[in-house]
Amino acid sequence: MRDTDSPSPSLPTHDPIGLQSFAVLLRRMNAEFNRIAQEFAHAQGLHLTDVQALIAVLDADDGEDAGPMTPGRLRKQMNLTSGAMTACLDRLERAGHIRRVRAADDRRVVHLHYAQAARKVARDYFRPLATGTDAARDHFTDDELHVVVRFLTEMNRQLALVGR
Repeated sequence: MRDTDSPSPSLPTHDPIGLQSFAVLLRRMNAEFNRIAQEFAHAQGLHLTDVQALIAVLDADDGEDAGPMTPGRLRKQMNLTSGAMTACLDRLERAGHIRRVRAADDRRVVHLHYAQAARKVARDYFRPLATGTDAARDHFTDDELHVVVRFLTEMNRQLALVGR
């Protein structure tokens, strides 16, 4: 039986796969991702919210089933007001990170796309993170990585349900 009720804030060594251990590791990873995103935002003269919006646009551009991101969908996903979303998109467009493109079939619809030049800026900036991720992956077999991907997929699915 797992001891998941440990009040200790440090990583429990007696149960490395318990809920407390997972929570600590996920928080640490999230904090590091946030630090890196904040540094990128600062280097680009952006807000952290802008970087979060960029990630959502990038994921939508690279996604298979969601289609291009729209301002309304992004606003809902990020839980921002219309005014805050407009200000964010204006900053991103001015900085050359996104393009607003009217849909050919319905000119009222605006699609958001990550600009190619900005992709290169992000790729160059985040190359050390990609290298570190690749180095970490090298420590695992393909079967282990499939389990990690299954866990992360399910974790993201569960996170999307929180508060809804």
